[in-house]
Amino acid sequence: MAAASMVFTDCSSTTAAARLLPFTRTTPLLLRTTQYAVVFPRRLIHPPRTLSIHSSSSSPSQLSTASIVSENEKHEKSDTKLEIVNKRLDGKKVAEKIRGEIAEEVSRMKDAIGVVPGLAVILVGDREESATYVSKKKEACEVVGITSFEVHLPEDATEQEVLDSISGFNEDPSVHGILVQLPLPRHMDEQNILNAVSIEKDVDGFHPLNIGCLAMRGREPFFVPCTPKGCIELLHRYDIPIKGKRAVVIGRSNIVGMPVALLLQREDATVSIVHSRTKNPEELTKQADIVIAAVGQANMVRGSWIKPGAVVIDVGINPVEDKTKRSGFRLVGDVCYKEAKEIASAITPVPGGVGPMTIAMLLTNTLISAKRIHNFQ
Repeated sequence: MAAASMVFTDCSSTTAAARLLPFTRTTPLLLRTTQYAVVFPRRLIHPPRTLSIHSSSSSPSQLSTASIVSENEKHEKSDTKLEIVNKRLDGKKVAEKIRGEIAEEVSRMKDAIGVVPGLAVILVGDREESATYVSKKKEACEVVGITSFEVHLPEDATEQEVLDSISGFNEDPSVHGILVQLPLPRHMDEQNILNAVSIEKDVDGFHPLNIGCLAMRGREPFFVPCTPKGCIELLHRYDIPIKGKRAVVIGRSNIVGMPVALLLQREDATVSIVHSRTKNPEELTKQADIVIAAVGQANMVRGSWIKPGAVVIDVGINPVEDKTKRSGFRLVGDVCYKEAKEIASAITPVPGGVGPMTIAMLLTNTLISAKRIHNFQ
């Protein structure tokens, strides 16, 4: 039985009929390619103090883990451990704490060397959904003191106009991260535009060379992809052990599934990936101590799939019809929350779980970029 071919129904207690709604999401986390050869350093140059990738190996040339933790957490873990309340892994609460830490680092950097990290977003057209995403990113930047830049081009803009905007941001020393908001108009070559972004400012972390370094022992990427990074950070913040645990990742996308599996391996978990061709996905998932669901199907993972006491990270965000809501729909994850919560020891809610962590990691990557570019520790 192929997991992707299953039909899933809503598992909530509401009496309103629930069905999947057509929903197109725009996300900056896309695989990119490059025309240029780039030589990666063996290790990140001056990893930032607030959120960093560090190795627990005794040998500086060998990377055995990629723990994304705060400096305070490394030295005073007992003081920063979050308590799991009502089995919820509260991504909103953790993201708020991370934003506070980033704000402190941004302020310290500004006071020390007069540099403020900058994030640039290029928006083409007037899609309401895309404009909303850009607005949220700008608001998040404002909260932590990161300077935000925006170029908003009309729907009929030429591809060269977009490339010129990217080129300007590539050369602008006040810009440390660049996002091209997708989708782009049909008359534009998406890959050609994405390829134009400097890899050193590609804060999405999905450049193929970034992913390649993530997959290699003894190498570190310039950036770790935001959503996978947020999943691991959430586990760390709640002091949930990963080393030696069995982990199942449901979904093998370039955006979440594949990179989060690589991060779990760096944390010394034993990782399996469930996908559309996996036989008996329920049986495989039920063996996992940690389940990360990122398949984009509402309520696919039922309570019967979960091992008692497992930790569940639900990356999915799917609208289902709900006539009791003013909007006419509500958001649910890939995991049937009501059922899984009864079995799991901890689980992320949807919304309020992984989503806020993704934005927090985008801010983190922008800070990392600014520190590396300006050689600031």
